[in-house]
Amino acid sequence: MIRKIIHIDEEACNGCGACADACHEGAIGMVDGKARLLRDDYCDGLGDCLPACPTGAITFVEREAGAYDAAAVKARQGASEAPLPCGCPGSQSRAIRREAAPARPATDGGSQLRQWPVQIKLAPVRAPYFDGAHLLIAADCAAYAYGSFHADFIQGRVTLIGCPKLDGCDYSEKLTEILRQNEIKSLTVARMEVPCCGGIEQAVVAALRNSGRMIPWQVVTIGTDGRILER
Repeated sequence: MIRKIIHIDEEACNGCGACADACHEGAIGMVDGKARLLRDDYCDGLGDCLPACPTGAITFVEREAGAYDAAAVKARQGASEAPLPCGCPGSQSRAIRREAAPARPATDGGSQLRQWPVQIKLAPVRAPYFDGAHLLIAADCAAYAYGSFHADFIQGRVTLIGCPKLDGCDYSEKLTEILRQNEIKSLTVARMEVPCCGGIEQAVVAALRNSGRMIPWQVVTIGTDGRILER
C-alpha cells in the first residue's frame, strides 16, 4: 500500500540517537552509528521522531510500505526482553532517584548523578527528568580537576557533559532543542580555563539565543589546578 512514512537521510544524520529514543514503537534503531528505519510496519506515520532530530535528517515521504501493525508494536512493547530502540543498552535514558540528603564529601563516594546518559551526544532531546530541571552543562575534564564536583555542581541538577575539542561536533543544535522542548529552570556551565573549552560556553550561548528561552544562567570557570577562577 502507498502511505506516509518517515525517511532518514543517513548523510545528514549525526548519530545522536534522539529519534530512536523518541520512537515509542521501536521502528528506528542505530546501525553503524546512523539512525535507520528498521521496520515499515512499526512506523505509525505520526512523526514523533521529527522534532527530536537536531539535524533535520528525518522527513515524511509517501511510498509503498507495509501497513502499520499496531498489534505487533503492542506485543513488542509488552515483551519482557524487548530490544532497546537505541540499539545500545548503555545509552538507554533513565532517571536515577536519590534520597534528599546533605552533600557528602567527594572522598566518600557520594554520587549525586540524577540521570543517564550524561554525554551530550547520547542524551535524548526530550525526557521527563528535564522538566523543571536545573541543568548543568559541563566540560568533562571539570569533574577531574575540581575535587568536590558532585557535591558542588551535580547535586540538585541534571548533568550533561562534553568536550568541544574531542567530540568534533556542534552541540548548539541539540542543546537548542533541549531548551526549546523542556521546561528548564536554570542553566549552569562548568568549563575549564583552557581556550578550547570556550566551545562549550559558545554552544550554550547559541542555544539560549536560538531557543528563544529566557533562562537564568551562569558560567563557572575552573583552573587546571582545580581552583574556581570565575563565577
